[in-house]
Formats: sequence, C-alpha cells, structure tokens
Amino acid sequence: MKDLTQGSVTKHLLHMSAFLAASMLVQTLYLLADLYWVGHLGKEAIAAVGVAGNLTMIVLALTQMLGVGTTTLMSQATGRKDQQHAEVVFNQSFVMSILIAFALGVIGFILRPVYCDWLSADAATAHLAKAYLLWFLPGLLLQFPLVALGAALRATGIIKPAVGFQVLSVLLNIVLAPLLIFGIGPWPKLGVTKRRSARDVHFDSDR
Repeated sequence: MKDLTQGSVTKHLLHMSAFLAASMLVQTLYLLADLYWVGHLGKEAIAAVGVAGNLTMIVLALTQMLGVGTTTLMSQATGRKDQQHAEVVFNQSFVMSILIAFALGVIGFILRPVYCDWLSADAATAHLAKAYLLWFLPGLLLQFPLVALGAALRATGIIKPAVGFQVLSVLLNIVLAPLLIFGIGPWPKLGVTKRRSARDVHFDSDR
C-alpha cells in the first residue's frame, strides 16, 4: 500500500495520471489490433465485430460506476488508515461485480440472437456477430471483477501492476490474433469464430 497522503500532491497526480493515460492507450491498441486483422476477413466480418463491439459501451458505463465508487470509498478508508473498512469495501465491490457480470451475461446470451438480427444489415453479418459474441461476451463479463481489482489497487496507490498486466495482454493479443484468426501453423483457423464462411451464409439466405 502506498501512502498518497504524504509527499507532493503534484507528483502523485502526475504519477497516477501517466499510468492511467498508458492504460487508456493500451485499451485502444487492443481494439485497433483486432480490427486490423479482422479487416482481412472482409466487410461482413468488420461489421459483425462492430455490432458486437457496441456492447462495450454498456459494459464501460457499468464498470465505470463500479470502479469510481470503489476507488472513492477505498481511498477514503486508506487515507484514514482504516484497513478493516477498506477490506469491507473491496469485498462488497468484488461480490457486486460478480453479480452484475452474471446478470448481464444471462441477459446478453438470451438476447444475443435478437440483438444481432436487429442491428445487422444482412444475414451474413448477423451470423458472424452471433458467433463472435459467443466468445466476446464472456471476455466483456470478466471486465467487471478486473475493474473492481484495478480500482482497489488505484485506491491504495498501486497502479503499475494493473497497467503492466494490460500491456502484457495487448502484446499477447497482437501475437495470437493473426495465428488464431488465420490458422497459421498448428493453430486452428477461427476467423470470427464462425463455423461457416460468409459465402455459405449468403448462399443459404439466397435459397
């Protein structure tokens, strides 16, 4: 735990803001890397990822509320040197993140077909979006406990490990994305996790 009540306030602000800026940059690079490789699969694949990616805004709003609340309450307890209260806040935040993620996951999987059909311009895009969400939605749900953990670390002045983990995840994504999408070497060709190609979907819909 880092005591942010001691030392220069300006120094603490610059230190924290620098790592937060790096975190936001890393998140952008994650999305850009995915779009770059998915772009090689065709316009339907890009549209499908875009349709599924709209859910990110909902998750971002919910996780921001959870993260800001956790950081505020835990930082106050940390500043008072009240470790017991800080632990209570963290436990409540973590349990709440699990419950919200579970509820959103149930709703998301139930409404997944309707959501994709509603926002997709054609059958091919809807099919790919449904397949993509099967894998993308669980990843989104993991953001809730991760945000709770990250908020707790920021509240105690510990931010380097969280940013380091994000950087590592982006590097792994950049390396593994082309291997899994195109099936290079021993890796399976997943594309947008589709079982059939867009051409097959067009053919079926024409029939």
